[in-house]
Amino acid sequence: MSSEKIEVDVLVVGSGAAGMVAALAAKEKGLETILVESTEMLGGNSAISGGGVWIPNNHVIKRAGQTDSYEEARTYMDACIGDVGPASSPERRDAFLKRGPEVVQWLEDLGFKWVYGRGYSDYYPERPGGKPMGRGIEGKKYNIKRLGHWADKLRYSVRAMPLYTSEVNKMAVSLRTWKGFFTAARVIGLEALFPRLVGMQLVGLGNSLMGQLLELLLAREVPMWLSSPMKELLIENGRVVGIVVENGGKRQHVYARRGVILTSGGFEKNAKMREQYQEHPVTDAWTSGTEGNTGRPIELARDAGAALSLMEDAWWGPTMMYPESGEPQFMLQERSLPFCFIVAKDGKRFMNESESYVDAGHHQYDKHREVEAIPAWQIMDSRHRKYYPFGMLMPGRGGSKKGVKMGLFIEAQSIEELAQKIGVDVDGLVETTKRFNEFAKTGKDLDFHRGDSAYDRVYSDPRVKPNPNLGPVDKPPFYAVKVYPGDLGTKGGLLTDEFARVLREDGSVFEGLYAAGNCSASVMGHTYPGPGSTLGPAVVFGAIAANHLAE
Repeated sequence: MSSEKIEVDVLVVGSGAAGMVAALAAKEKGLETILVESTEMLGGNSAISGGGVWIPNNHVIKRAGQTDSYEEARTYMDACIGDVGPASSPERRDAFLKRGPEVVQWLEDLGFKWVYGRGYSDYYPERPGGKPMGRGIEGKKYNIKRLGHWADKLRYSVRAMPLYTSEVNKMAVSLRTWKGFFTAARVIGLEALFPRLVGMQLVGLGNSLMGQLLELLLAREVPMWLSSPMKELLIENGRVVGIVVENGGKRQHVYARRGVILTSGGFEKNAKMREQYQEHPVTDAWTSGTEGNTGRPIELARDAGAALSLMEDAWWGPTMMYPESGEPQFMLQERSLPFCFIVAKDGKRFMNESESYVDAGHHQYDKHREVEAIPAWQIMDSRHRKYYPFGMLMPGRGGSKKGVKMGLFIEAQSIEELAQKIGVDVDGLVETTKRFNEFAKTGKDLDFHRGDSAYDRVYSDPRVKPNPNLGPVDKPPFYAVKVYPGDLGTKGGLLTDEFARVLREDGSVFEGLYAAGNCSASVMGHTYPGPGSTLGPAVVFGAIAANHLAE
């Protein structure tokens, strides 16, 4: 292949939230910027995500009447994260919390429309500084038609229904509550179908976030190269001066006068890296991450001397696998709503099924060190299937039959029969079911405290008393589904400082190289403080990187 040379001020690798914000910030500083994306679609994991952004103490939540402060947020982060090393250093936490509100305001000033995710609690609201009403913000529902033909180049997961994160939980109980029913009617009728009659198509979640950012980039004519994977880092005298990218069948040397910003996602789709760095069993099949997240830019920087951190960790979460397609389904309300629990091969529970998904993933691996828990099994009765959707399956007997037919559900008329069919300890499952049903009657989960936290109750059924997250598993037929420790992406990567500069193994700055998003080691450490704890730092450190190299 022939080679061409191009020179710009700033080169951004990756088109998720971190990349688009970085490119936008660089362009706003008057710098000539190019964004390159390895796949044929824009948006990365950000576009198929819930789109929530956790940035404390911002003006959007205050405008909605909520109180917050740097001191409260810092207290909360410290209580949640603890000491995990330089990836979440005091300086990086300060940079995130102090610059975050400025970035939110700056984006709004450029035309981005935010809304507050009221009621979507911090994930540990009972800890010092926690907020039961939540700190999450997200993009206002957005008319994707504004992007013209570029709309077809933006990844999506849910585009048929325009949703806010705070509506997903209400939709899950649309057969149980009037609030859920009217939310579903409004979303499907007024916001999904009616706008199409007048040539609009509203989207929410990650497509609103990324659609709005993409529109801002297009308005500023920032070049975006699709299907352009990074092949090499160009280094001169110890400084990164550009990259080699494959574009249109050519290897092009793209030089960046100010710097290269890596926002290329994690390594969840790289089976070899996962096996090297993460606890087994692990695979690239269980992840909900996109196919472009191969970790290649991380490897190239590592091989050039960059330091890595938190490589053993991920944004874990219980995940089921559709047998016919082999596609993963991240589980939120499926495991949190009443009339179900999760067990290992010994038939015993090992987690609060309504807890943060990252914690649930850690607890599954913890249990697996003692007894087989990968896969684990979610056990549920006929009421869970009657009342609530399960992944893409509708509530009711029809959905249950379809789940059994496709091999997703195992069905039985008794708990003993179910235990035998799925190969878990019969006595253990019988005893667990009996104990769980007693908890459901009293409203107190004495083993794992399910339903005690405001976060647990984000996905719950208010008609179930006395605890909206508990419900006895005693009405046949009973069902079981395999549960794997999937993830939303990896959270380990290049070690960076408070300016998003990549660091070398000796702690010195790797000049000319910046990183943000999932290709960098997360400031959140091993935990997940609130909804949008992936996207929040991605947005903030993407902006920080661009502003720093512009100075």
